[in-house]
Amino acid sequence: MFDAVRRDIRAVLERDPAARSRLEVLCCYPGVHALAFHRLAHAIWGRGFTTLARFISHVARFLTGIEIHPAAKLGPGLFIDHGMGVVIGETAEIGENVTLLQGVTLGGTSLRREKRHPTLGNDVVVGAGAKIIGGFTIGDGSRIGAGSVVVREVPPNCVVVGVPGRITYRDGQRVGGEIDLNQTDLPDPVSKAIEQLVDRIRSLEADLETLHKRMEEEERA
Repeated sequence: MFDAVRRDIRAVLERDPAARSRLEVLCCYPGVHALAFHRLAHAIWGRGFTTLARFISHVARFLTGIEIHPAAKLGPGLFIDHGMGVVIGETAEIGENVTLLQGVTLGGTSLRREKRHPTLGNDVVVGAGAKIIGGFTIGDGSRIGAGSVVVREVPPNCVVVGVPGRITYRDGQRVGGEIDLNQTDLPDPVSKAIEQLVDRIRSLEADLETLHKRMEEEERA
């Protein structure tokens, strides 16, 4: 338990420049508190005391604004930044060194008791307000842009933006390898396509203008 808390604190210090000291992180970061509550609830859930486990998670939600189902499996190094409104469902699984920002939902779509919540690989970053809905996998090293809604599987080392989420690559370069918290420089395939169309229209207008001038010159001749 203490080793896990120390790793939680280290993850915050590594990924949040606002963190000044270990004491500050321990006392003032709800994400760290929510993870400690979850470990207790998860252990109790595993022993069959499901109602007590749900009650502990409910108390944690009241105190931190972060709702984590006791059955969810969370890997080491998880950093929940700010955390308010974060929801992690029952069958969700999270790998190592994952970062979740405020308002993230790892939700389910099925009414059956089956794998209905997403699995996040290692080094995944999920931007503020993003929703990942369904029992599929987000590959290692991928980034989910703020406000995106992801409803299908994402391969490793991808960037996903938009509603519904669209997979893009950042200049063909590998996204993984180290944790990248950049949530502003994400490629948008729709805006890129619009820019290409605008450039094409300008080119066609220039060709038409040239053709029009040529026709006028021929008429004068």
